[in-house]
Amino acid sequence: MTIRGVLFDIDDTIFDYSASEETGLIGHLTAEGLLELFPSAADAVEVWRQIMEEEYARCLAGELTFAEQQLVRTRRFLAHAGRLPASGLTDDEAALWFGRYVEFREAAWAAFPDADAVLRKLAPAFKLGVVSNSSLAHQRRKLQMVGLLGHFGDAVVCSIEHGAAKPDPAIFHAGCDLLGLPPHQVAYVGDRYDVDALGARAAGLRPYWLDRAATATTPLGGVTVIRSLDELALDLLRQT
Repeated sequence: MTIRGVLFDIDDTIFDYSASEETGLIGHLTAEGLLELFPSAADAVEVWRQIMEEEYARCLAGELTFAEQQLVRTRRFLAHAGRLPASGLTDDEAALWFGRYVEFREAAWAAFPDADAVLRKLAPAFKLGVVSNSSLAHQRRKLQMVGLLGHFGDAVVCSIEHGAAKPDPAIFHAGCDLLGLPPHQVAYVGDRYDVDALGARAAGLRPYWLDRAATATTPLGGVTVIRSLDELALDLLRQT
C-alpha cells in the first residue's frame, strides 16, 4: 500500500525531551538549593518524572488544564522534598517556581541529530505533519525554537485543542485530515509502543515504533521497529 504522508510524534521522537527535562531540572534544583535534599540527581529526576506522568495523564483526561497540571506538579514535588510551606503556595508562587524550571529546560531544548536531515529527505516525496499529546501553542513554539516547525507548516494537531489524546483513533485521523490523506496512506512515527505504535495501528495508519534504546526483543505484529530516523527514511524512500 502506497504511503504518501508521514505524521510524527514530537517529544523523544524528533525532539529530545528527556535530555532537556533532566538537564533543566538539575540546573533548576541546583540554583534553588534543593538538589542536596535528594540522594542523587537521578533520584530527583525520577521523582519529578513520576509526578509529571501522573498529573499529565490527568491533564490529557481533561481533569486539569495544561497550566493547572504544572502548578500541581510543583506543589507535589516541593511537598516530597519537604519544602512546601505550611501555608502552601499560591498559584502565582507555584507558577513562578515552575517558570524558573522552564527557563533552565528551554536553554537545553534540542532536536535529535537525525531529525532535520531526515525530514529534509522525506519532504520531496511525502506530506509531513505532527500529532502530539500536548498543547498546540507549546509544541509549535518548541518546534520553532529547534528549527523544525518549517517542515510541518500548519499540519500540527495537539490533544489539548483537539479534545482527544493518543491512542484515541480520532486524533490520528485529525492528523491525516490535515495532510488531506486517508489513514492507510499515512505512516506514523513515535517513541511509545502503546500510545504511538499500537494507537496508530488501530487507527489504520502504518505504525513505526522509534525504539532508540533498542528495548524491543520480539517481533511486533503490524509494527515496524526502527532504531533511528535514518532507518525510517531508508524504509519509506525505497518504497517510492
